[in-house]
Amino acid sequence: MLIKFCGLTRREDVRAAAALGVNYIGLNFYSPSPRSVSYEQAADLSKDIPKAVQCVGLVVNPSDVALDTLLSRVPLDMIQLHGDEPPERVADVKARYGKPVIKALGVKNADDVVRIDAYETVAALLIIDAKPTDPKDLPGGNGVPFDWGLIADRTWKTQWLLAGGLNERTVARGIQKTKAKQVDVASGIERAAGEKSTERMRDFVEAARSAL
Repeated sequence: MLIKFCGLTRREDVRAAAALGVNYIGLNFYSPSPRSVSYEQAADLSKDIPKAVQCVGLVVNPSDVALDTLLSRVPLDMIQLHGDEPPERVADVKARYGKPVIKALGVKNADDVVRIDAYETVAALLIIDAKPTDPKDLPGGNGVPFDWGLIADRTWKTQWLLAGGLNERTVARGIQKTKAKQVDVASGIERAAGEKSTERMRDFVEAARSAL
């Protein structure tokens, strides 16, 4: 079971995540999010991310200029596109920067699941998340699950992570329902927005790893 913790903002949280052996640590560069960090903060946080852990930068509909600046300031291993980027943009970012690209896709109904297929050959990883239902919602990290039955029998050509409403109490059920081999969590391991709980992080990892 591979685990991604996203939206870390404090060095103590990064260190705790690394000690738990998570596989990916996500830094959020979407400014409306309470989990967003500046380039300076991110560069500082990255110092505590072990080489064996993938440092992921979350961006939403970024321009080339924004990505140029980000990658010149922060040592990222992977780029996570969490907006409305079409498959062509995913392929373009991969080619332009030579880094693996994660594409997050929101799911609310069967039509959304069909849409995922267009990304399976251009993204290194997919994140299957709950689709925001309110224009005021963030693209992700809203702590809301989707109907896992929609993807219970689905496979894609690339690996994928289950996200959306996961926490230490729900992650095992989500894994068992969808047969996910990787999971992504942000709000589900927090005591407050942007502030992770060491206890919830530990409990989440234990629940996820014992689910299969």
